[in-house]
Amino acid sequence: MTDQPTVMTEEESLAFAQQVLEVARHGDAVMLERLLGKGLPANLKDHKGDSLLMLASYHGHAQATEVLMRYGADPMMANDRGQLPIAGAAFKGDLAVMRALVEGGAPVDGTGADGRTALMMAAMFDRVEMIDYLLTQGADLQARDAQGIDAAGAASAMGAQRARQHLQALLG
Repeated sequence: MTDQPTVMTEEESLAFAQQVLEVARHGDAVMLERLLGKGLPANLKDHKGDSLLMLASYHGHAQATEVLMRYGADPMMANDRGQLPIAGAAFKGDLAVMRALVEGGAPVDGTGADGRTALMMAAMFDRVEMIDYLLTQGADLQARDAQGIDAAGAASAMGAQRARQHLQALLG
């Protein structure tokens, strides 16, 4: 006699998906690893288009981010607002998450719909240490967003003085 898998109702499936999304939001890397190892899709999204990777990285969970990247989560999967996980990490200023994304294969100059790179986001929010990390990983100091603004211009526009001075010194 073979065991038949239990089939969930649609309501049960939605409840399970919500629980999984909470696991990512709270950064439970061990549970994510178990679920992904059992076949959970690494690119599961919520109703706002936030993927497991977006939730883990935005909420500052480097280990969960590493697990998701290992299981093939797409770092270029934007949410419904056109934002990428790498931009969220730059916005939050979380260098450990940024490292997990970049070392896991996220393109250092990947952009969402607005054309802003992580370097531009780091510059906007005066994150000098992150700027230096991104540059060591090959970020393009000359890249421009959809409005034609580069990282130094983004820092100036946001009043991020340390970042602006740092970038201007690098530009010469």
